Amino acid sequence: MFALPFFRRDLPALKGEKITLRFPLANDYREWAALRGSSRAFLERWEPRWMPDELDRTAWRHRIGRYREDYAQGSAIALFIVEKASGKLVGGITLGNIRHGVCQSAHIGYWMGERYAGRGLMTDALNVLVRFAFDTLKLHRIEAACIPDNARSIRVLEKAGFQREGLLRSYLRINGSWQDHYLYARIVDDLPGTRTKG
Repeated sequence: MFALPFFRRDLPALKGEKITLRFPLANDYREWAALRGSSRAFLERWEPRWMPDELDRTAWRHRIGRYREDYAQGSAIALFIVEKASGKLVGGITLGNIRHGVCQSAHIGYWMGERYAGRGLMTDALNVLVRFAFDTLKLHRIEAACIPDNARSIRVLEKAGFQREGLLRSYLRINGSWQDHYLYARIVDDLPGTRTKG
C-alpha cells in the first residue's frame, strides 16, 4: 500500500503541453472500444493476444475494476491519454509494478490509437508520467520494454529521455509468442532540476 497521503483520494489529472492524463471512467467504454477497435491491426502485433471478448462491455467492466484494485493496492496507476486540443481519448499509459523500499522503481507501458500516432502525444504523456513518478511518488528508476522491431516505440522512448540498457531474451508473450525486448530506463538523475537523493 502507498504511504503517501494523495493515494487516499482521487489522483488529479496530470497535464502536459498537448495531453491530459486521467483515470479511466466507466462511461469511457464506447470511446475506448471504438478507438481500440479501429486501431486493432496497428496494436495487435505489440500487445498480448486479444481475447475474443476484448472489446465487450463486460470485459471493460472487469478492466475498470482491475484498474481500481491495482490503484487501491498501490501496485499500478492506469491512465487515459486525452488530447487537449480535441478532448478526444487518444491512448493509454500505465505505471505498473510500483515498488518502494530499496528498489523505488516502476515499469511504464502504453498504447496509442493509430490515427493519433506520430503527433508527439505519447512523448508528452511519458514525460508527464515520469515527472509524476519521480517528484510525487519519489521513485528513482522507471523502466520500459520494447520489441526490437517496434521502431516507433523506440523513437518515442528515446525522445522521452529513456536509455537502452540491454536485451531481455524471450521476455514477454506478445500476440501469442515469446518476444525479445530491449530494456529502456530513465532514472531521476537523468532529469534536470530533480532531486538526487531518495
